[in-house]
Amino acid sequence: MINEDALRAYLKGRFRDVTRVEIRKLGSGVQGSGFLAELKTPGGSKSYVLKTLLSEGLGHDYPSDRAAVFLLDLDEYGNLPKHVKAIDVLAEKEDGSVVPIGGGKEYYLLMEEGKGRDYFTDLRQFSSKDRLDAMDVAKVKSMTSYLAEIHSTKKASRPLYWRKLRDTVGHGECLMGVFDTYPDSVLSYEEMAAIEKRATDWRARLKPKYARLSKIHGDFHPGNIWFEDGADFILLDRSRGPWGEPADDITALTINYIFFSVKDYGTVKGPYHEALMLFYDDYVRQSGDEEIHSVVPLFYAFRGAVVANPVFYPDLTPERRSAIFRFVNNVLASETFEPARVNDYLG
Repeated sequence: MINEDALRAYLKGRFRDVTRVEIRKLGSGVQGSGFLAELKTPGGSKSYVLKTLLSEGLGHDYPSDRAAVFLLDLDEYGNLPKHVKAIDVLAEKEDGSVVPIGGGKEYYLLMEEGKGRDYFTDLRQFSSKDRLDAMDVAKVKSMTSYLAEIHSTKKASRPLYWRKLRDTVGHGECLMGVFDTYPDSVLSYEEMAAIEKRATDWRARLKPKYARLSKIHGDFHPGNIWFEDGADFILLDRSRGPWGEPADDITALTINYIFFSVKDYGTVKGPYHEALMLFYDDYVRQSGDEEIHSVVPLFYAFRGAVVANPVFYPDLTPERRSAIFRFVNNVLASETFEPARVNDYLG
């Protein structure tokens, strides 16, 4: 519900000579509600409309979603002839106050500095080893333990689970968006579409599993995992919302055991294969999530498209890139992902 006292305080500060502010609800629709704010001044009255959005569904699930809609409105309402003008975008703070946030040309995030070495460092060093050493094993178990713990926090929300599936296929940062960054001739539009269609079929298959909705990181890949001392780590860049499918985190990391080995050898072997098997075995043991194997194929399609992208990894040979695409297609064509058969999927 809108904080009317805070809104009145903002309006009196925003406009001159306001003696009284009257607020009443205009009505509600599918997406949200509208309120009329009538400002009384010695020179007469002026009315403004305040728009709100519902907080679940239609891609408006998180406050940042709703802010993005309103910031776009502020930018564009005035650019279309005959359209009403937008005045500002307002934010209600934790203390109940209302402050303006509109009018920015660009926006920036200020955060703490992370220290240590990202997990890409470890992955590159695997190529010089015959098997994982004790610290390698400890790091894998540290990550599986962490994921099992955060994934144990569940949320009952079918729309949020469905959103994660939808975003994995259609979001600008996920499968379709990544494919749209590919240079021409790497993969034909028809080949991309075939993967997208299979991914959409997987979305339908997974929609009944909405009870799996869990707390996630959302981009648990090696560049966002920084080890400083031993097997302890810190994380960067949580992405695309706090709730989703655990398979999103699992595949974000494990695709790299596959990718780094394929890049160097054309197959998954040595410490890379050992780490992949250890990761799944230990995660399932700690989380009890035996179902994870029948969920990950959709998310491997997205993550496979990322690591096969020449924009991100230009040094990958065409032959090795084709192996990644075979992996994606073969996993999508399977009922479940079996880590022990990883080289069969490269096929």
